[in-house]
Amino acid sequence: MEFFCYHRDRPGSTPLRTRMVEQHWSYMDQFAAGMIARGPTFTSDGTLTGSVHILDLPDPTAARAFAFDEPGYQAGAYRDVLLRRWHNALGRTMWDVGGGRPDANRYLVLGFTPDPAVDGPDLPVGDDLIACGPLLSDDGSLVLGAAVLLGASDPDEARGILAADCYTEVEVHQWRPGGRPS
Repeated sequence: MEFFCYHRDRPGSTPLRTRMVEQHWSYMDQFAAGMIARGPTFTSDGTLTGSVHILDLPDPTAARAFAFDEPGYQAGAYRDVLLRRWHNALGRTMWDVGGGRPDANRYLVLGFTPDPAVDGPDLPVGDDLIACGPLLSDDGSLVLGAAVLLGASDPDEARGILAADCYTEVEVHQWRPGGRPS
């Protein structure tokens, strides 16, 4: 089962996260074989705002353990965690993707549908996609939104990847691909 996990930083937690970086990497190394994508998110001025992990895990219990046993979460660095079932619509990892456009920045785009539905909006297509898939209910039967990692020239271009009339809320975060799993 694939899961999308986004730990959102507590304001002012960057010093704590910096002190814990080795513990974070040691923890994440345990899950390297199942990683689809990973990396931190930032504001436009470079302030760290969170950490994205998309990975394959055995079941929802393992996903909750992954999210809430993470050392930064245990130490109080995060204000919340978005954890959802997810489906890898591209069928690849971020490490399978080439360099992309040289002028492209990287973004995480989250879109949330107005109502859960069996069939969600069409997912985007294109060469700039790094990872893409629907956010699903716990049992995987309903679409609640979408999570997309992509290259784009700016936040407005990134936001446009999701059809505006299909989502009640769209978030755009700068994102930097994390290290290659060992």
